[in-house]
Formats: sequence, structure tokens, C-alpha cells
Amino acid sequence: MDKRKRIKGRGTQSLTNNRFESLERFRLDGEDQDASLEVPTTCTPVYPKTLINKVDSPDVPYEWSINPYQGCEHGCIYCYARNSHEFWGYNPGIDFETRILVKEDAPRLLRKELAKKSWKVSPIMLSGNTDPYQPAEKKYRLTRQLLEIFMEKRHPVGLITKNYMITRDLDLIGQLAKDNLTSVALSINYSDDEVRRKVEPRASSVQSRFKALKKLAESGVRVTVLVSPVIPGINDDQIKDVIEKSAELGAADIRMLVVRLNGAIGMLFEEWLHSHYPERAEKVLNRIRSLHGGTLNDSRWGKRMKGEGKWSDILHQQFKLHKRRFFPDIQPFEWNLEAFNPQLKLF
Repeated sequence: MDKRKRIKGRGTQSLTNNRFESLERFRLDGEDQDASLEVPTTCTPVYPKTLINKVDSPDVPYEWSINPYQGCEHGCIYCYARNSHEFWGYNPGIDFETRILVKEDAPRLLRKELAKKSWKVSPIMLSGNTDPYQPAEKKYRLTRQLLEIFMEKRHPVGLITKNYMITRDLDLIGQLAKDNLTSVALSINYSDDEVRRKVEPRASSVQSRFKALKKLAESGVRVTVLVSPVIPGINDDQIKDVIEKSAELGAADIRMLVVRLNGAIGMLFEEWLHSHYPERAEKVLNRIRSLHGGTLNDSRWGKRMKGEGKWSDILHQQFKLHKRRFFPDIQPFEWNLEAFNPQLKLF
């Protein structure tokens, strides 16, 4: 793609189409186009009837999840959540990064749902789809409000993010951690920020994520680092450095998942790859296909996140070797399911 027509600071350059719509959208790029196009982010309030979602995937260690935001400004090109934006009437390309849906009523809904007599305490993942600490959180503070309710009701909640903004809520997260009511999964899959800027343009830098890990660990929070996803030919050479640094800074555990490109993500990723790494694009795509039975699109339970075949074996053997070296004594984590009291009002 001509650099004069590049969309500035976004993971994808594609409008792409919503598979549920009959209309086709495309960009009109003039010959005198500026060096970079600015596509602003818009946040739109939405008011769903429920908040807590049932997680049916056996690959995910949570039964329930909450997503205060739909769409994600981080713009990670590989993100599986892009596909879900189509259900809201948007496309999984540039819309996913720029059209953020904000569940302004999330705190009220959480209180309501936790108060139901039918609710049985179980850890809730915040979030299962898009990052709860993406840039919109700075303004709307929905994640913080939800954490205040979890703290108030003494209900277990897990957090997964790649944003340094999580340290803003250390006062709440630290208190929850003291009673085994929270655990944090921090995504760090690069040691090289130059690569990160291309793959995850608006996510926190590698250095900021390591700083967040250190602060969380020093506050007594159990942190599991996710080396996820590993993309062969892009960041697989950085696995050892991430594992070593994570152990040094106090991570309690570390896990790895391989890239998978379901739905529209395959097309978006291919376009991105040919734009940023044209000299190795086909090699990378072939290695990804080798992880998933010859296809970029893999939805098989138990296989989609781990992969199979030669390259999967190489990646996992490499990961296990370094994990044994730098994480020799990983302690299990047990959620506190006894503290929950829906009648408590601490604030």
C-alpha cells in the first residue's frame, strides 16, 4: 500500500465488509492524499439488558466474563474479538478500532445480577473479549467502577490486559489480591517495541507492561504473563527474553498461546503482513497454516490456541525449556469462593 494513503496509528488499513450486510464499503483515495489519514475514535453508549456472559469455551479457564467495552482502540491486528464487532453492525477492520461501544449501565447491571438469588459465586473474567483498560477507560472508568463493586461484594474477579493503565487501580486490585479475590493476566509477547508498534499500535509499550508487572507483583498481586499470541516469523525469537524478564520482575506464572486467524482476521492479517513484512509474508503465513492443519482458520477446541504439527512442537518445546529454567517452582492459585456477600455495602 502506498505510504501516502496509510491510516495513521491503526492496526489495519482495511474498511473490510460486515458479512451480515449486503452493502460494500471502500475508501476513496485521491492522488493528492496526505502522508497519513486520520480516522478519529468515536465512543457510543449502548444499553444491553444483561452484563455477565456465559463462557462456553473449554479452552478458557473462566465460566463467566464481562466486557464493558466492545471494539478496542489498541488495534491488535490478530485480535479474535474483531469478528464479534460484526454482530453490532460494524466491520472487523477499521470500525473495530475506531467505533467503540460503551456499556455505560455496566455497574448497575453488575449489582443487579450479583444480587440475584440464582447467582452462584464463580470467578468472572474482566474482560473476555476486548481490553478493559483500553484508552476509553480513562474517560469512562467503567472497569474501576466494576472493581469497586467486586470489592464491595467480596466477589472473585480476574483481569486480563495489555495496558499499563491497570496500575491506576492498584488500590482496589491489591486489596482484592490479599484475600485471593483476584488474579491478573498480563499480555507481554514482545521484547522488541519496534515490532509491538506494528502489531499492536495503540497498546502500551513493552517497557510499560514490564513496569506494570513489577508494580503489581510488588503489591502482592498474582500475575500470570501471557506470551500470546506467538506469531512464527514475527515474535517467536523473543520468547526467551520475555520469559526471563517476567521471572525477574516477579511474575507468578507464564503461559503461551499461538496465533489463530479466524473469520475476517485472516484477510486483515494477510494485508497487514504484506504491508509491513513483504519479504517474509508468505513464509510467515505458511508457518501459521502449518500450526492449524494447513489453514489460517482454526476453530477446533483444544487445538486452536495450541496448534499442532512441526512448528507447534518447536514453539512449545522452546517455551517449556525456558519456563522450566526461569519458573522452576510455580505455586497453584486457589480462588476464594467463601467471602462473597451480596448484601455488603462498604462504600
